[in-house]
Amino acid sequence: MPARRLVVETDGGSRGNPGPAGYGALVRDPGSGTVLAERADYLGIVSNNVAEYSGLVAGLRAAAEIDPDALIDVRMDSRLVVEQMSGRWKIKHADMQRLAAQARAVVPPERVTYTWIPRAENADADALANEAMDQHLTVVRNYVAGRGQDTADGGSPVDRTPPGDRVGATPFVPERAPTGAPMHFDGAEPVTVVLVRHGETPLTVSTAYSGSSVPGPPLTARGREQAARAAELVERIGRDVWGDVPDPSELIASPMVRTQETAGVIGRRLGLPVRVEPLFAECDFGEWEGLTAAEIEVRWPGELKLWHDDASVRAPGGESIEDVGARMRSALEAVRADGIGRTVVVVTHSVSVRSAIGVAIGANSSAWARIRVAPASVSIIRLWADGSSEVTVVGAPSGA
Repeated sequence: MPARRLVVETDGGSRGNPGPAGYGALVRDPGSGTVLAERADYLGIVSNNVAEYSGLVAGLRAAAEIDPDALIDVRMDSRLVVEQMSGRWKIKHADMQRLAAQARAVVPPERVTYTWIPRAENADADALANEAMDQHLTVVRNYVAGRGQDTADGGSPVDRTPPGDRVGATPFVPERAPTGAPMHFDGAEPVTVVLVRHGETPLTVSTAYSGSSVPGPPLTARGREQAARAAELVERIGRDVWGDVPDPSELIASPMVRTQETAGVIGRRLGLPVRVEPLFAECDFGEWEGLTAAEIEVRWPGELKLWHDDASVRAPGGESIEDVGARMRSALEAVRADGIGRTVVVVTHSVSVRSAIGVAIGANSSAWARIRVAPASVSIIRLWADGSSEVTVVGAPSGA
């Protein structure tokens, strides 16, 4: 069977170059012209070329989600990106080299062709980019079964007819039914806590320790895209994933910049305000703040390994894993006390998520560090009024 073909139209812009920037990308069926997916994001202050490349990466990822084996024709009005990605021009700038490598990692280069088009023929992608820049928002829209389901970060999803005349059935939403949940003979309902780790930051990339003693770094462009995908996954909770869980009705985040940014994306998607709760902050790494493991080892030989192996050991001037666990226990008890039968989304950090899971299942504290929690991943725990608990999922990837 011949491979499916998809068209990606993408554009990026920077008002100042560098200046406030954003990108827009969409995926079309080349036969009918139907729009299958739309992506856009505000990037902050970056150059026009970085915005163009960011749109390319987002568009390829959207196409790969539709069909990972498709042949893709990328159409752009950036001759620079088209010529560089076609291999005819060299890529000299480090940021563009990084983004070009990301693009090639999404879809093998032999399955992608690049076509330059005049700006007038790229109006839809340009409009998406301007939407992101004007409103400082992230857009993730997927159109299924011929009918548009608008899942942009601007509130709860609504049915919308995308460009062209598209008519189709309402997306199927399965009935809620528990799957493999522990038995509770009294029929009591729990409170569900959805733990979302923030998206990637510059310190995530450098693997430096980023704690709660400072506001911390913002999300990277990839981190914002991860946040959008986490928001998409969270929105599906109670609908077509983990169907026995109530729809999210409350959103809490730690005070750090990275969690506030991630929660903002999720909040716009769900139509919920963000409440700040310091108890959900990351571990305070004290004097290790901003240092990599190698740098810590030079100055404090053997102490970092001890901190990971023995949860009672505190970082110099900071916290231990057990300290974080005590905070998380208090925070979760407060959530439980506020009422059952609801779902609360908490945007927090890696050590905090591990500690919450460890507390929920009563695991030895020195084993908590063995739980893997990727950026923008989703974990779910459920808490009953009688003190019992369940871990529903750990570290589910958001797809970015």
